Amino acid sequence: MAQPPQTKLLVGDWQIDPASGEISRKGQIARLDIRAMRLVLCLADRPGEVVSIDDLINQVWAGVIVSSDSVYQAVTSLRRQLGDDAKQPIYIETVPRLGYRMVAKVRPLRDSSDTTQATAQVESVPPAAPGASRIRAGLAVAVAVGVCVALVIVSLLQSNIAGNGSVAASPQVAASKQPEKSIAVVPFLDLTEGMVEETFADGMTEELIDKLSKIPELMVQTATASFYYKGKQIPVADLAKNLGVVYLLDGSVRKSGSMVRVAARLIRADNGYVMWTESYDRPFDDILWVQDDIANKVTAAMKKNL
Repeated sequence: MAQPPQTKLLVGDWQIDPASGEISRKGQIARLDIRAMRLVLCLADRPGEVVSIDDLINQVWAGVIVSSDSVYQAVTSLRRQLGDDAKQPIYIETVPRLGYRMVAKVRPLRDSSDTTQATAQVESVPPAAPGASRIRAGLAVAVAVGVCVALVIVSLLQSNIAGNGSVAASPQVAASKQPEKSIAVVPFLDLTEGMVEETFADGMTEELIDKLSKIPELMVQTATASFYYKGKQIPVADLAKNLGVVYLLDGSVRKSGSMVRVAARLIRADNGYVMWTESYDRPFDDILWVQDDIANKVTAAMKKNL
């Protein structure tokens, strides 16, 4: 089902908006980078069909030389943003040695919203008998009264709590009790010209989270929580409070020719001090090996500094 590039789609329960680069569902909004958006549109353009690795490279990375590793990492990142599971996929299915397939239902998003069908179903219900209408009206009034009473009670309780100075802890207040040995990996930035290595940067972030989580007694925030703040401009102290950690590990990747440089730094969020920093230069010939090697080096440094 070929769709114009700017056509909004419903993929499963996600609304895809290519024009804004955003996906949304049930009030949850996330922004996809340009390649992730191209990837989901490419798969959604052929729902139920297997799209080969070569086809994805030609359509998503047109004009850029990448390997199948880049496709794998991009699909992994997209799955995470969609809330999908590779083992029990409801969006993107892996077809071994062949490619990937969109298994979710795909349909154009009508401008008037997708509530038309629900409205039609309501209108098609035959009118109720007058007696039933009066009963429902009485029930509605009773419910409304009950809701009003409940709201008054809640308001009084909140006022009483506020008066006693016992305000319930907000996420920021609760986060102030974060354990000393706690860390979150902030999504690494892609500083490569043209930002064509964002999937590598995301893969580097996930690899670090995986390695750090294996350090005994070190509490590591999940990838889902960390990537929620990707691209958001939030002060270091506030970001750490929101994530409930004391330390933040951030960094960047920069590819030049056949080499890649990965820089990382450890920050203590409450004072903003940089506790440790290092950069690693590696040949960019085996992406997975590079990520694993650098993640091991950084993890070893964290053991010493934490």
